[in-house]
Amino acid sequence: MPSPTRFPTRSVRLIEPFGRGGGPDEIARKLAAELTKRWAHPVQVENHPGAGSTAAPKLVANAAPDGHTLLVTTSAQAYSGAVASGLPYDPLRDFVAVAPLTTQPYVLVVGRQAGIGTLLELLAAAAAKPEELTFGSSGVGTATHVGLEKMNLQAGIRAAHVPVQGADSIVETIAKTADGLTTYAMSPISIASPLIRDGRLRALGTTTAQRSKLLPEVPTIAEAGLAGYDHPIWYGIWAPAGTPPLVIETIARAVAGALADPGLLAWIDLHGGYPMTMSQAEFAAFVLSEAESASRFIGSTK
Repeated sequence: MPSPTRFPTRSVRLIEPFGRGGGPDEIARKLAAELTKRWAHPVQVENHPGAGSTAAPKLVANAAPDGHTLLVTTSAQAYSGAVASGLPYDPLRDFVAVAPLTTQPYVLVVGRQAGIGTLLELLAAAAAKPEELTFGSSGVGTATHVGLEKMNLQAGIRAAHVPVQGADSIVETIAKTADGLTTYAMSPISIASPLIRDGRLRALGTTTAQRSKLLPEVPTIAEAGLAGYDHPIWYGIWAPAGTPPLVIETIARAVAGALADPGLLAWIDLHGGYPMTMSQAEFAAFVLSEAESASRFIGSTK
């Protein structure tokens, strides 16, 4: 096991579960460049999509617990244990939450064919036809799934879930909504924006308490009629359980330093995000709180 004062002793792998071009991949690559500057060894991003986005976490859970193989993923890491069954790892017990990265809103969208122009129209249509409307997500237990379950529960509506699996699941999810194969979905803004601009999708609301810097004209879901709704997507880093605490702290400090770099801060702002500032202990407590919250409301929908 490497001494934390000498960590890393070789190249570090950042394992990402959703494929090239998505939010976790983009932030991982920016972070890797900053960490490479700070460490005497390269930091490399590897994309391991597949198996319902479980291939990458499984790889990291089974890796040597020495800090040289890390998982970069979304809030789905906190939610998946409450929602998905038969996972090949325990999202809480088999990992150590190391450091938060960034947070930002999703956008709630409907296809043009749906003939729905506002959030209240969507909720009214769903209330009038329970289980007939459909909502897409990038997989069971992902942040898009959990965010829509939270919205449905808060609004008192019932709709059919249509999850998508595969390397480009979020892109396919949004394409299905644009094509009218599902009624509504939540999407990272960067993925939905081209389809919103060309009129194939309509943006009904963004998912955080504050409006998005990228879609300032779109109201929040709370402003649009569902008071108190707040569901950001957030990203973080995890290590295999058993990684020495001093190695964990070394990585956490390096990540915090990288996120304070002016160039990376400017990139995060340009992409509509906000850096998350927490100690390692605070982040671990936050992840546990998010998992417990998801377990409570998902249980109430079953």
